[in-house]
Amino acid sequence: MKYLSTRGDRSERGFCNILLEGLAPDGGLYLPAFYPKVDATTLARWRSLPYAELAFEILSLYIDDIPAADLKRLCTATYTETVFGTPQITPLKKLADAHEGGIYLEALSNGPTLAFKDMAMQLLGNLFEYELGRRGEALNILGATSGDTGSAAEYAMRGKQGVRVFMLSPHGRMSPFQQAQMFSLQDANIHNIAVEGVFDDCQDIVKAVSNDLDFKRKYRIGTVNSINWARLLAQVVYYFAGYFQATSGRVQATPERVSFTVPSGNFGNICAGHVARMMGLPVVQLVAATNENDVLDEFFRTGTYRPRATAETHETSSPSMDISKASNFERFAFDLLGRDAARTKELFGPTLARDGGFTLTPAEFARIAAYGFVSGKSTHADRLATIRSTWQGSRILVDTHTADGLKVAREHLQPGVPMLVLETALPAKFADTIEEALGFKPEPPPALRDIEALPKRFVVIAPEVTAVKRIIEAHCRDV
Repeated sequence: MKYLSTRGDRSERGFCNILLEGLAPDGGLYLPAFYPKVDATTLARWRSLPYAELAFEILSLYIDDIPAADLKRLCTATYTETVFGTPQITPLKKLADAHEGGIYLEALSNGPTLAFKDMAMQLLGNLFEYELGRRGEALNILGATSGDTGSAAEYAMRGKQGVRVFMLSPHGRMSPFQQAQMFSLQDANIHNIAVEGVFDDCQDIVKAVSNDLDFKRKYRIGTVNSINWARLLAQVVYYFAGYFQATSGRVQATPERVSFTVPSGNFGNICAGHVARMMGLPVVQLVAATNENDVLDEFFRTGTYRPRATAETHETSSPSMDISKASNFERFAFDLLGRDAARTKELFGPTLARDGGFTLTPAEFARIAAYGFVSGKSTHADRLATIRSTWQGSRILVDTHTADGLKVAREHLQPGVPMLVLETALPAKFADTIEEALGFKPEPPPALRDIEALPKRFVVIAPEVTAVKRIIEAHCRDV
């Protein structure tokens, strides 16, 4: 399998090269040259596989430069009951709801940092260590987080041979629990950088550093954000796993269909669903649920993509979605535009820079329906009401982002079609809002109970590319 850039670079690159590279040299995002197709027979064969074996089957369709035995070993080492707390890895919880198809939560937050990012990041850490060890090389990972990516990356990479992590986060805009998870780590290869701005400022810096090819090559800069295809690929697996749990075990000529609702900020999680659907997973709808930062909802309703400025980006009670520049959105747009790299490059390059956004042509906008995408928006009041009603009706406690997903999911139910809402984090990470909704704070797992009281190690900087480069240089003089 070879990979190409959404902006036209068609150099022959295999999986392991783009694993370490992150962004393409032309500033685009990598996608496979084609999506492997799965049919009803393959779905029937995969249905009974344990999660680690399912992951191997799916990943092996995209990875042919890691020996199969090694890839299988990496999947088996990653997806264990010890790490994720359950043999199913991503178990479904059915809500007490009258919808005939059923509304389910797919539990993705049982990993070490209590967020869905662990599902991909744990694998990514093992892939990085494997490939760097095979090459005898080192890598400096530069990432940006709005809350959960950072801790998931740092917990996955801490102590890994040949890996340093430089993680940018918006200063003061994460929950206290999220900050503590990251800033309390004392590992020598972990460096936390709090940026005086919003997540989009952090993400812009990561892209700017990655686009400085001389600096990137000199200091061997890689990424763990979902701009890295390997992370998005790992997320494709749980769409299949959720589908198999929600549908019956009968082998049918026409497989049963489901829909997914995904709380969406940077568009990576739901873009993995798009990939699964393109592969042939029987998905009716992919529902993008936004919070008050509703750039994606506006796009799917109107065809206009209009990222907001820093001052217009709302600080909300679902902070991991406080994003207005959805970097993975370019991947979907590339497919939507018929894989026209020139058109994609124009829209996400000069047009976006000049006009602050773009509007699809009527013909382009009309194609969205064929990809199954719809959307909706949730507010703080909606969040509180959904947390309350889910607890009262099903005795299930959900975090703020998952509440956004549930609220929007109920607006898009279809008769007889199961709706799977992807859980994004455990409620303990957003205890203040849970207390506002229900009058009590959820207990974190015992191992993390006093995490907010631990000493913290981080630096605060202005939102400047040069400041980040200086920090990398200071810690990498031996590179």
